[in-house]
Order: sequence, then structure tokens, then C-alpha cells
Amino acid sequence: MIQFESVTKKYASHLALEDINLKIEKGEFVFIVGASGAGKSTLLKLITREILPTSGKILFNGEDITKIPNNKIPILRRKIGTVFQDFKLLLSRTIFENVAVPLEVLGYKDADIEREVSQILEKVGILEKANDFPTQLAGGEIQRTAIARAIISKPEVLLADEPTGDLDPKNSLSVVGLLDKISQETQTTVLMATHNAHVVNEFKKRVVVLQKGKIVKDEKEGRYETG
Repeated sequence: MIQFESVTKKYASHLALEDINLKIEKGEFVFIVGASGAGKSTLLKLITREILPTSGKILFNGEDITKIPNNKIPILRRKIGTVFQDFKLLLSRTIFENVAVPLEVLGYKDADIEREVSQILEKVGILEKANDFPTQLAGGEIQRTAIARAIISKPEVLLADEPTGDLDPKNSLSVVGLLDKISQETQTTVLMATHNAHVVNEFKKRVVVLQKGKIVKDEKEGRYETG
């Protein structure tokens, strides 16, 4: 599904990732963990081709995405849903309208958008908030909106970058539980970057630990110890 082969990423100011070898299978749920600056966000940005590695290969379904032409990058990104800590919702649009954006871009008909968005909002548990605006929602509800928008176009991979960073412990567990449910029901591959040890240890998934740009641990049903 996704494979990093000897991937290194150097920025002008620092070495972000060094000699990363990592294979993610279809339908896996993987926590990418580590302290701030460990390289978690850089790893996710490489998958979406937001940045290129300094050296090494990144395979997505067997294709080296570091070599695809720029006009094929949008095709790659349609296969990837993204969820961020800061949500990136459009404040002037309702929850329904925010979730509908990817389908509008893809040219869906209005009737199909109505059906698909309603179904996905029900799936994430916020259908009753469809006509509200983001400023009217609590943090957990906003993140569920962001997840709904990320999965509405049925991506093969869902990348979540610190999605619980601004949430309390209860909502954090609820949001990650939703991601886990989506992964299991749809065989969507989920990579979640986080430094939240409580969430990681609660769900007992595969844990890849980054430290100063290197993988120092990769365990099935692993734990994340901080400090």
C-alpha cells in the first residue's frame, strides 16, 4: 500500500527524516508518534507529495510517487483524505456545505451530494448539526465534521495529523474511536500522527516511534512511553 525505502528529508535548517524504511499494508491503523520535531508531519507531507524527499523512494500502490509528474498529483491526492489539528473548515459555510466541498470539486450532482453528505454526517454522529456553522459546534463535533469531509470521497488512505491536539481526553478517545471504526468498516488505511500517549495506549494499534527523524521502534499493538 505505502512503502518508504531509505527515505531521507533534509530542510535547509535541519534533518527532518533519516533513512526511513516503513511499509504500511492496506487497512492498517498506524500511530506515528514522537515528540514535537520528531518528523511526524514531514512523513505525512511526503505521502501527499506536498514535499519531496531528499533521497529514497515512496511507493503508493507500487508506484513511486516521488517521480510522478505534477499533473498527476491531484489524482494521487484524491486517494488520500486528511484531517488536521486546526480543522481547516470554512467558517462561512454550514457543516453540510463544508462536507460537500470535495464532492462539488469532483462534479457530483446535487441529489447525489445531498444523499452522500447526509449519510456521512449520520455515520460520524452529527447529522443534526448539518445546518449549523463551525463556530456553533464544540471541539469534538468540529473534528467529526473534518473527518466526514476527509472520508466523503471514499479515500484509500486517511492521514490524521494531531487530530486530538485541541480536544479533552473524552473527546480525544471518541474521535480516535471513530477513525478506528471507519478503518475497520471500510478497510481504509489510517496513519495518525500524535504525541498523545493516552490515546495510543488505549487503542493498542501498531505504533511507529520517531525520534530525531529516525524510527526507533515499530511494534504491533505497541505502547508509547513518554518522558
